[in-house]
Amino acid sequence: MVLLESDAFLSELSKMFQKARLDGSVTMTFKRYDGIDRPGNPREGKPPLPEVTEHLCLIRAKFRSKKLATVVHQKDVNKFQVAYSSLLKGNLDGLKKLKKPKTKTKVES
Repeated sequence: MVLLESDAFLSELSKMFQKARLDGSVTMTFKRYDGIDRPGNPREGKPPLPEVTEHLCLIRAKFRSKKLATVVHQKDVNKFQVAYSSLLKGNLDGLKKLKKPKTKTKVES
């Protein structure tokens, strides 16, 4: 797993979308992250974990065996979300439309 800055993450994500256009899919996960990597209960004699002052957002992307991740701070979420939405709009134009089956209505006589 490669942890990148948000701008580098978005550029690598656009490359992933381009590769997945022909064959495959990109899996995205968004998760609340408090910056603590280990379980919450420290052993005896160890200091307790610090209180969380700012919540973060952990964003992961996976395409085949390549994995990317970034951590977005609370104050940067709006900026990241605008950049991410424009990236999605630019790269999700090759989706196939699903054909809806026609429903037959009964004619009352």
